[in-house]
Amino acid sequence: MSHALDEPTLIGQSAAILQLRHSMERIARSDAKVLITGESGTGKELVAQALHQLGPRAPQPFVAVNCAGMPDGLLESELFGHLKGSFTGAYRDKPGKIEDAAGGSILLDEVGEMTLRMQGLLLRFLETGEIQKVGADHTPARVEVRVIASTNRDLRKLAEDGRFRPDLFYRLNVIHIHVPPLRERRDDVPLLAGHFLEVYSRRHPTPAQRISDEAIAMLMAYHWPGNVRELQNVVERLVLNGQQPVVGPESLPADIRRPVAPIPQPHRERRRTIADELYRQMKEERLSFWTAVYPLYLQRDITRGHIRDLIRKALEESRGNYKIVARTFNLEDREYKRFLNFLRKNDCQLPFRDYR
Repeated sequence: MSHALDEPTLIGQSAAILQLRHSMERIARSDAKVLITGESGTGKELVAQALHQLGPRAPQPFVAVNCAGMPDGLLESELFGHLKGSFTGAYRDKPGKIEDAAGGSILLDEVGEMTLRMQGLLLRFLETGEIQKVGADHTPARVEVRVIASTNRDLRKLAEDGRFRPDLFYRLNVIHIHVPPLRERRDDVPLLAGHFLEVYSRRHPTPAQRISDEAIAMLMAYHWPGNVRELQNVVERLVLNGQQPVVGPESLPADIRRPVAPIPQPHRERRRTIADELYRQMKEERLSFWTAVYPLYLQRDITRGHIRDLIRKALEESRGNYKIVARTFNLEDREYKRFLNFLRKNDCQLPFRDYR
């Protein structure tokens, strides 16, 4: 039975995230779709993991997918999988993340960044439970999985503006959990700081065993524009730099030690772009430009602007050296002229002198 709530359930204290209250347990057992909203860094994925662990699906997989920064073709393949030969670079059959999460839960992070086309594909899966892999022409397979979505955007406003499908919004918004920013729940700071101190103390050899009352007071007075993620990073730094068993105020970053905190402002995090994702694939997964980028451009999944952004990013890192750019893009020496010709022909080549 689904639990439709008129008002969002508020996660007001870290105990609701780390120890989990009765309402969270009830939602976890319901198996209804959940939409988690809140600013970047508030811990939305932590809430999703808690819902999974508290429910009957806990023994099964929990899979998170970042829906931002991927063109349609890549995101479709990431979610639904693809068959060998379905596009350039598809050298083997690959299951999608939905299949990987079968029987468990899947978190669609930053779902508000999906294009209208991908929203339609997701809506069809939610209505039928069927997935069709990229390149498949046979009867789609059925997958049973709990869907949890998260976003830092106002999906209702996006739907009113025509940028998010209203039918998909209502499908996802069965139960709405809103995670307030850390500046609105300062009493959580000691609990969260203690939790992160314990986690990182186990991970890194350190003499730091606790945070002094004076340091805790400063942490509670700070406005935390980066929310829980910023607090987590601060505590990890304290552990790595710890010289004494008790962490005092002198160990805190300078902006936290200031006696007067600045006016709280919502955290504005730079959105991950398509160029960021393609650059990551070439740097981390060692895909070549011809495999990761060129097919998407031919299929019009990405534009000339996306490639120019990608070249700009590589030139900044290489200080204007196109030969280093080619190596970064995993191109062989004999492919260098072909690469430059492609950039010139498609008006994607940028002046290298601007980056020296």
